[in-house]
Parts: sequence; C-alpha cells; structure tokens
Amino acid sequence: MNGENEPGGSGPGDATRGRELPPLQDGAAKVPDAPAEPEEPQQLTGRQRLAAGLWPPRVTRAQLIVALLLFVLGLGLAIQVRSNNDDSALRGARQEDLVRILDELDNRTQRLEDEKSRLDDQRTELETSSDQAEEARKQTREKEQQLGVLAGTVAAQGPGITLTIEDPNGTVSPDMLLDALQELRAAGAEAIQVNDVRVVAHTYFSGTGGDVQVDGKAVTAPYSFKVIGKPQDLEPALNIPGGVVQTLEKEQATATVTRAEKIIVDALRPAKRPDYARSSSR
Repeated sequence: MNGENEPGGSGPGDATRGRELPPLQDGAAKVPDAPAEPEEPQQLTGRQRLAAGLWPPRVTRAQLIVALLLFVLGLGLAIQVRSNNDDSALRGARQEDLVRILDELDNRTQRLEDEKSRLDDQRTELETSSDQAEEARKQTREKEQQLGVLAGTVAAQGPGITLTIEDPNGTVSPDMLLDALQELRAAGAEAIQVNDVRVVAHTYFSGTGGDVQVDGKAVTAPYSFKVIGKPQDLEPALNIPGGVVQTLEKEQATATVTRAEKIIVDALRPAKRPDYARSSSR
C-alpha cells in the first residue's frame, strides 16, 4: 500500500493546513453579513404630522401666479375705495363749478341764518306780547301770505332782478331755461314769473328750441324772468364763469340782467281746494 494512506502520513489536505490563505482580491465573492433586524418606525403625534404636511410648503408655479394676481386685484380695489372716499367728485370738478357750489353754499347758509333770526323774533314777540292770542293770529296771517306767495295764489312785489333772454335763432332749449330757473332758486329767489306764467314748486319746461312751453302753456322769445329776491345774490349767480349767461351766449342768445328796487310778480295760480284734507285744531 502506498504511504499516502497510512495513518500519520501527510496528504494534500495537510499541506493547506499549515499555510495561511491569501486575502481576497477585488471581485472575489464575500460571505454575506447576517441581515440586520428592521428598526421599528417612530410614532408621530397629530401635531407633528400636521407640521410635516404644511412645512416645507409645496408651491407650484401656477399657485404663485394666482397669488400674485389676487394681490394685484386686492391692491387695485383698495386704491379705488380710497379714491372714492376722498371726494373725487370735487377733486375733478372745474374751477367754475367749484365757484358756483361755494356761492350756493354761502347763499344757503345766509338764508338759514335769516330764517333763524326771524323765528327767534317771532318767539320773542309771542313771549313778550300782552295779548298773546292776537299776536298769534297776526303771525298766522303773515304766514298765510308767505305761503300764498310760494303757492302762486297771491301777487308779490319787492326788490329783485329781471332776466331777459333774446333768442333770434331759436336755439334756446327748455333745458337752458330750466337751468336758469334752478340757478335763481339756489340764489334765494322767492317769487318768479316767466313771461305771464307764475313759477311754482311743480313748474316744468317742455318743447324744443323756439317752441317752449311752461307748465303746458306756450311762451315765446324774448323770455322774461321777473324775480323777487336779494339782487346782490341773484345777479352774480347768473354771471359766474360757466354759468347761465355764458351758456346762453354760446348758443348765440343774449341774456340781460337788470336790477330793480321794485319787481311786481302778478301772474296768479288758481287756489285748489283739497279733496280730502281738512284743517285740524290739533
């Protein structure tokens, strides 16, 4: 038998036992490590999950564009509201309109002051009169006369002006005459007569240029306004820049204003009896 198979003999396996194995080269097979045990996921609270969903924000380009447009729209609305609250109507008004508005306010303030003074005088007379009943009847009659003048059922006279409008080309429209009437009322006119028609609260103008009606009654040029009031207030109201006189001159018409110490307004309106209303002692 060969010595190879004898006990204690050296064989091929014995040669490798006494030598160290060379190190593994790159690419050589490695023994896989043992798999690590999976870690348990960390439990989050509700507040932490909400914060994680909101931050960091996930904003797209479309959302940024929409946000920018909404910002611009809100800014424009804020500017518009602020400009509307800053009396934009007066800011854009012409100088002539501002002068007219200021003049009307001054006249209205003066008329209110005069009315307050008159009422104070009446109260004083009633309080100091020895016969208060007779004084009350006197004031009632005066009030009746005043209401009759306003209603056009009583003739009136006093200081004022006469406005004469010549219209050779028939270009003066009813609207222009109405504007003149409104200016006179705003300046404190107390009684007005146009040609032979008494002007009252419900007076209206109709028709066309050269064919004008006042309360349905035809009037022809020259148009004559007889006005009772304070002349120093009435005349400037018609002659302000951009006012009635200048407007009529642009239409090739002529407007003449004449002051007088005594103007007579004698065109009357019939007194209408009410159908249902009756005076009451209460």
